[in-house]
Amino acid sequence: MASIPQASLFDWDHIDAASDLDRLRLVLRVIPDEELMVRLETVRANGRDEYPIRAVWNSVLAGIVFQLPSVAALRRDLGRNGELRKLCGFDPLRGVAAVPTHSAYSNFLTRLLQQEPLIRAMFHTLVEKLKAHLPDLGRSLVADGKAIASFAKVPAKAKKESGAGKAHTAGSQGESTVPVAETSGQERLGAASAAEADKDHRKENDADWGVKTYRGQHSDGTAWEKVTKWFGFELHLLADSRHEMPVNYKVTKAAAPETTELLPMVRETQELHPTVIESCEELSADKGYDSENNVAGLWTGFRIRPIIDKRSDWKTPGETRSLHPDIVDSVVYDVKGRIQCVCPATSEMRPMTFWGFEEARGTLKYRCPAVANGFECKGRPECRAAQGAYGKIVRIPIETAPRMFTPLPRDCKAWDRAYDRRTAVERVNSRIDQVLGFERHTIRGLKKMEARMGLALAVLLSMAVGRLEAGQRDAMRSLLAPVVRRAA
Repeated sequence: MASIPQASLFDWDHIDAASDLDRLRLVLRVIPDEELMVRLETVRANGRDEYPIRAVWNSVLAGIVFQLPSVAALRRDLGRNGELRKLCGFDPLRGVAAVPTHSAYSNFLTRLLQQEPLIRAMFHTLVEKLKAHLPDLGRSLVADGKAIASFAKVPAKAKKESGAGKAHTAGSQGESTVPVAETSGQERLGAASAAEADKDHRKENDADWGVKTYRGQHSDGTAWEKVTKWFGFELHLLADSRHEMPVNYKVTKAAAPETTELLPMVRETQELHPTVIESCEELSADKGYDSENNVAGLWTGFRIRPIIDKRSDWKTPGETRSLHPDIVDSVVYDVKGRIQCVCPATSEMRPMTFWGFEEARGTLKYRCPAVANGFECKGRPECRAAQGAYGKIVRIPIETAPRMFTPLPRDCKAWDRAYDRRTAVERVNSRIDQVLGFERHTIRGLKKMEARMGLALAVLLSMAVGRLEAGQRDAMRSLLAPVVRRAA
């Protein structure tokens, strides 16, 4: 009798493979893809069915879940893993012959990316499923614009317009979530002429240059500035800051301003997911979204408190202006809308104490800092308005300067805490880059980028919903954590 080697109790390869398949099962069970499958099968019609649409689609999802960088890597995994082929739906009797060819995958992906509206519909269906599991989804939202460079070679005209000295490609930033290339497109494009790139569809016709400028101060008070430039696109993302889950997205050319994208995205989210916006209390964003339309529109249109950092757009650093320039008054404000009181005796500036937002009046209420905080003020006898036990009171209608005076003012600790929650979107962006593969991608063209981004985010939400249904809330945000099997 031939001896059969027994599996080791510590056969980690077997455990890892089982875990991978469990994660894929979660996604396949949850993702609402029936309408998309029917559409793709209709498009194929009477064409060859050597590689079934549903099996090829499931294998593409496997490539995303397993973070495979290319079609070649996906085909290798399918070739050596019979369980994976079976789970995807390929005919087990055909063995390795059931694995689609590279050209079959190319044709499938071309047809798939033409169905961007159905991919987007899957994403929004999953947002509704997620809301059913997480009733507080949307209570605290965050908006952000993420740079995504194109994989294509920068056209000479675009280089000239940008003043760039070197061609800028996405090869240094990311790789597609959907495996699409067997070899490095960046190496091929580096040697290809512009005519060759145009002939075989490697030319980028949709992208343009984007620029982001970051400014701040070092600990010693000196100013710093960092300018980031890229040729490609921009992902505009609306996400829940507590659960770190996207609730809406849009992909535009890189030069599209972030400022004008915010309110339309919130309005679309309200139409598609009314309960998400109804439960929203605040929306945070960096100063790239600072505009009167955004700040005022969030509050007047949706009753959402805008937590948007304000640009320092006054010419004189440290400048303050009188709150009531037409009368003699000791109350001033700075470029961020912070309210201060100038002591009439010592000229010392002290932050006035925020005492709440009076929604019925539409006013911010402030009190004398000395009275509110119980310390001695030498100038109080000279301050007529500060007489009495309650001290001086200042009410500021937010409609007088919506960018400056917001329902939750920037000079209170609650605003600082709310703005700190904005960092959640950085973690979402990190998953898009590192886990979903956009740090090194092979995508060219706006439509392809939008479709593949929607597909990646749909997989992310499917995994989250699947883990919630499996009782794994702690691993909700992870595509990599192993699935804990429930006892029978």
